Amino acid sequence: MTRTSPYFDSPASLPFTQLKIRPTMSIAAISFELAKALIDRAIESDGSFPSGTAYLLSTSDKARNVRSAWYPMVEQMFKGPLHVRALREDALRDKKDVLFYFTCGAKVEGAGHPVRGAIADHLTSTDGHQMSALRWLEAGATGSYGTVVEPCNIPQKFPHPPVVIGRYLRPARRNAD
Repeated sequence: MTRTSPYFDSPASLPFTQLKIRPTMSIAAISFELAKALIDRAIESDGSFPSGTAYLLSTSDKARNVRSAWYPMVEQMFKGPLHVRALREDALRDKKDVLFYFTCGAKVEGAGHPVRGAIADHLTSTDGHQMSALRWLEAGATGSYGTVVEPCNIPQKFPHPPVVIGRYLRPARRNAD
């Protein structure tokens, strides 16, 4: 187990002021053009509440399939405001409405067709034999997650689908501070 973060699923809108932490993110790309395309996708989707489907894949990779235990919770929580499809497949192909794509394979063949603002993630690793999180961004996703150190398949070290989807779907709150 890892130490619990006070920022996990926190309502804090000012994490440094409220929690004394500075969350970070980076614009990941292998070229300036791809970084700019990523930024443009994010700007175009900001506040647009794109429609699409949450695809939750349980793969044949049993060692990495640790997040699939949360998939029924996602289906229950977001039934109605979001179309959710939990599938037993190793890859998603020919879907043109990908808003969320959570899977567990070391390498993912086929990213579907992410809509602007889509989030795609697998349990990536620093191991050079596994797919880089950059492949999701190159395929058209607007957000993904990658590790800096070897995380193993500990679920707490990766995005928690119910939290990610819930935060994404929640209307933006105006910060009064």
